[in-house]
Amino acid sequence: MKSYIKHQIKKSYETKLDIYNNDELLNKIEEVSKKCVEIYHTNKKTILAGNGGSAADAQHIAAELVGRYGFDRPSLPSLALTTDTSALTAIGNDYGYDQVFSRQLEGMGQDGDIFIGISTSGNSINLVKAFHSAKKKNIFTVALVGRDGGEMAKQADISLIVPSESTPRIQESHILIGHIICDIIEKEIFADGVSK
Repeated sequence: MKSYIKHQIKKSYETKLDIYNNDELLNKIEEVSKKCVEIYHTNKKTILAGNGGSAADAQHIAAELVGRYGFDRPSLPSLALTTDTSALTAIGNDYGYDQVFSRQLEGMGQDGDIFIGISTSGNSINLVKAFHSAKKKNIFTVALVGRDGGEMAKQADISLIVPSESTPRIQESHILIGHIICDIIEKEIFADGVSK
């Protein structure tokens, strides 16, 4: 059993090492972080969505921005489209599950916001449709995905593709990347809890 546990830890480490050595991906993480800092300086917001474990990741990242990540500071506007059960069930019932994120973006997304869609496969149809809605509203789009990036990588302005075929390894890396982005945002916008 212990050898199996160590094997799982090793696989997670190896995936993160692949990210560490991937200059193209690191540059894109930096680019997304800078874009988020830029939109926050113009009083816009980040919007996130995903399904299943990726829904939890969307909520986690949004909470780090609204609450705090590393130190006390003013709240930053961030919204996870996975948290309003009344909206999700009404839209799912009236329009279909494929529309649960796109419909919310139509109502709450604004020109200049950032939408981050999270999916291990990159092929979640409700996220692909959300990207289409985002484009219509001039919302910058980021695909946080795995495998080959899927359809979401083709639709996004920037794609952060974790180099793995394993769903657990991709999800573990997604939250690492999300934490790095939150950390950079916080450090760039605030110093010791005080706005620059």
